[in-house]
Amino acid sequence: VQLQASGGGLVQAGGSLRLSCAVSGRTFSSYVMGWFRQAPGKDREFVARIGSGSSTYYADSVKGRFTISRDNAKNTVYLQMNSLKPEDTAVYYCAARIGSSSEYNYWGQGTLVTVSS
Repeated sequence: VQLQASGGGLVQAGGSLRLSCAVSGRTFSSYVMGWFRQAPGKDREFVARIGSGSSTYYADSVKGRFTISRDNAKNTVYLQMNSLKPEDTAVYYCAARIGSSSEYNYWGQGTLVTVSS
């Protein structure tokens, strides 16, 4: 299984970006998909998750501003980011939890999001 994240870039505070993560694999619809981020000098942190039944869960820091969604026909998961803040600046990673794993066992390469003030 391979994950390819894209859509990062430079945006002003208050702006929006949509990240995409294309996933290989024949049973994408069964994967739990997540987005994580890592800011310079900080540990990687959870951002959002979407289950196989499209249930969603968000970190408090992004709740109400970010929306995770999936298109099973395209094997793609999205992260719509609105009202961006400078503190959202980070490398964003998509990840998949496949099978019976309790942890995310497949990761994409990351895409950089920079929010200027």
